[in-house]
Amino acid sequence: MKDLKNRDRQVVWHPFTQAKTEKNPLEIVRAKGVILTDTNGKNFLDVNSSWWVNVHGHGNEVIGNAIAEQFSELDHVIFAGVTHPKAVELAEKVIDILPKGFSKVFFSDDGSTSVEVALKMAFQFWFNKNQPRMKILAMEGAYHGDTFGAMSVGQRGYFFEPFEHLLFDVDYLPFPEKGTEMEFLKSAKDKLQSESYAALIVEPLVQGSAGMKMYKASVLEELMSLAREKDVLIIFDEVMTGWGRTGKLFAMEHVSLVPDIVCLSKGLTGGVLPLGLTVATERIFEAFLWDEKSKALLHGHSFTGNALSCSAAVASIGMMKSEHTLQNIKRIEEKFHQFGQILKSNPKVKEVRHLGAILAIEINVGSEGYFSDVRDKMYHFMISNGILMRPLGNVIFLNPPYCISDEELDYTFEMIQEMLKSVID
Repeated sequence: MKDLKNRDRQVVWHPFTQAKTEKNPLEIVRAKGVILTDTNGKNFLDVNSSWWVNVHGHGNEVIGNAIAEQFSELDHVIFAGVTHPKAVELAEKVIDILPKGFSKVFFSDDGSTSVEVALKMAFQFWFNKNQPRMKILAMEGAYHGDTFGAMSVGQRGYFFEPFEHLLFDVDYLPFPEKGTEMEFLKSAKDKLQSESYAALIVEPLVQGSAGMKMYKASVLEELMSLAREKDVLIIFDEVMTGWGRTGKLFAMEHVSLVPDIVCLSKGLTGGVLPLGLTVATERIFEAFLWDEKSKALLHGHSFTGNALSCSAAVASIGMMKSEHTLQNIKRIEEKFHQFGQILKSNPKVKEVRHLGAILAIEINVGSEGYFSDVRDKMYHFMISNGILMRPLGNVIFLNPPYCISDEELDYTFEMIQEMLKSVID
């Protein structure tokens, strides 16, 4: 492993990284549970689940055995005009654990593509009915992925500025900050008077990349009711909020209404292999049933329905439903609540946000937002103390694998408090 970082610099282009100014990357060679180990044998706690995907911990033997067993039978096969047992089994299990109303599962590769598929479903739903609706209603601060459709419905500006002229037109609702809920709902009601919206898309309850910004379930429910009154399709992007992160298996379980389409990825396979799902109601699916082939959903990926990814997802879902996992989520939720209460009295903390197994701490500094100068200081402090945490600007957050121990959480809390003392002016 000698000179790994130098070899990396010669040939690798890293995501979300300014290569000219970024320090050398961590050289990770092993992972088990919550622990990542570098080339020097130093351990790091993976408290953000490796980009929010690893729900059961690294090197999980149940998932590993499922993949190995599947590999001995079928690794991959074209999914157009072909099916296989693991894809069907996964679709059945997903339909079974989602709230009643969903009936069809479309396979893709990741979160961005699951959103891309949902948008195409929504637009073509109305096209096939000869009632074309040309716009999407989204929420300010949203992040739905990096493909062009997903970029179009996300927050304009810092991430997507070079591509603005290529993105399709979208209307945005202001984020329902605490105390502004009534104004938010009035804005939604006013905009929904238009007959031009194909769909409303939201990250339910938590906007991830915006800094784990959270809003009330009652507001989401009222927003859904307004959309329903105008027959606007509702898309839930549960790529991040699914698989227990909000304290329930899916964020939609916090409300009584059910969306028309839900996007799933990240923790779907336990964070082991890439896989995206776009799950739709029967009403959506039926709009694509025509004699003309041109009315079909003409979308696909080379690795659609990959059998290895499906096997990992089936194994992960089995563990997600276990009492052991549910108890761990509850335990983490309680630990986060207790630590959040302690931080609320710290003058260096602007706000503490907590829902389920997600804890966000917004630091009270002059430079706020994704490009806040304080981000690098916090990141490198935590790295030097054996914790891999990627702050979102001036917001640090925890969404660890559910196998994290109380001792590992307590150490992380201790280092956050130490960081607030020594790094934050």
